[in-house]
Amino acid sequence: FCTPCLQECLKPKKPVCGVCRSTLSPGSRALDLEKQIEMTETTCNGCNKKMYLSKMRSHAASCSKYQNYIMEGVKAVTKEPLHSTRNFPNRFTFPCPYCSEKNFDQEGLVEHCKTLHSMDAKQVVCPICASMPWGDPNYRSANFMEHLQRRHRFSYDTFVVGDYDADEDDMMAQVLMRSLRDK
Repeated sequence: FCTPCLQECLKPKKPVCGVCRSTLSPGSRALDLEKQIEMTETTCNGCNKKMYLSKMRSHAASCSKYQNYIMEGVKAVTKEPLHSTRNFPNRFTFPCPYCSEKNFDQEGLVEHCKTLHSMDAKQVVCPICASMPWGDPNYRSANFMEHLQRRHRFSYDTFVVGDYDADEDDMMAQVLMRSLRDK
């Protein structure tokens, strides 16, 4: 994670997991996981030395063979030009259309706008909709707060597995079918 995205997940009012976005309980440690890390043995991919997972980070920092192994992997991955990945819109973090704050997940953007911009009547483009294939990046919502509350109560990626090319009616039908199955 980059620092701004990680900081957004760890905001004091509602810290969430950076992967699944579930709420974090402050101060609770995963003792069972810590014990498992202490007892699980692994092998360094650079020098083939065996050690416990709990020692792997410090070993990797000083193992030149491991660092070479990582660099070979980085070189293999970066041989393709980076511009090909920029053709895909960011559908995970969004800027606030009212102010300069950035890197909100969908839920965070809704909460931010409800808290700080609920009385702002300025017509703005919904950054969530604009990132979708069916979204119009020029459409300004007459009542953005109402739009957020009606259209973005849930995250599309929770219900639609990567099929962003389906049209909006198909997406909504899939969401409704899945919500009926989940009951």
